[in-house]
Amino acid sequence: MADRIESEREFPVVFLLLAGVALVLLLGPAAVTIVAAFNSGNYLQFPPQGFSFKWIVAFMTSDMFQHSYLFSFQLGATVSLISTLLGTTAAVAMRRLWFPFKGFLHALFLAPLVLPGMVLGLAILSFLIVTRSGLQQTYAGLVAGHVAVTFPFVFAAVSAALARFDESLEEAARSLGAGPLRAFWDITVRVIGQGILAGATFAFAASFGQFDVSLFLSAPDLLPLPVALYNEIRFRTDPTIAAAGTFAIFTVVASMVLTYLIMNRKH
Repeated sequence: MADRIESEREFPVVFLLLAGVALVLLLGPAAVTIVAAFNSGNYLQFPPQGFSFKWIVAFMTSDMFQHSYLFSFQLGATVSLISTLLGTTAAVAMRRLWFPFKGFLHALFLAPLVLPGMVLGLAILSFLIVTRSGLQQTYAGLVAGHVAVTFPFVFAAVSAALARFDESLEEAARSLGAGPLRAFWDITVRVIGQGILAGATFAFAASFGQFDVSLFLSAPDLLPLPVALYNEIRFRTDPTIAAAGTFAIFTVVASMVLTYLIMNRKH
């Protein structure tokens, strides 16, 4: 009995240690990248030789990196909007409608989350080529590929919000004279709004940092930032690459912080 109580007391410590190790493994590369971006040396190295903003300035004055960064931001916003509309619609339909193979379709919607990125990117490229769509290496094809990756994030987030939604609230609005669309917009969308916003943020972050699908579907004039970084690091290793990675990290973090503030304000 005493041994059992002792093991129960030790478990939280072990759990905290494992959580700490996981946190270091997840945040360590990002921290190293940010520190390396302010290196005063001429090579990408850690620990840095000194502190300097010259590589941040080099990134901000680089036409190639600036174009790729802005293109990734625009692509992420577009993909987030489309994925939010499609994912929310699909989640509502799956919640309210019944049809054969509903469980299979639900699993199919979430399948991109578990498929390896390289496999998914190659599959999308092969599909575009085999169907002779002409969308490979086009902006529309790149958007479609990113939507295929980001759609499950919105679908999962909105489905989770709908699972806690009381549909009698919308029925009450209908009984008071509200039309179907107004009742859905004023009641359902407002109640599940945090889930929709969270899904949109995840979609933007996933699209902005998407490398695997972008590698297969991008073109020389359609170069997202992750692919531009990959191409650049193959030929040189100056800290401009780390500076570009730092801006990408802060963009994703800023979008999540902004979402958190908006959600808390609504709450």
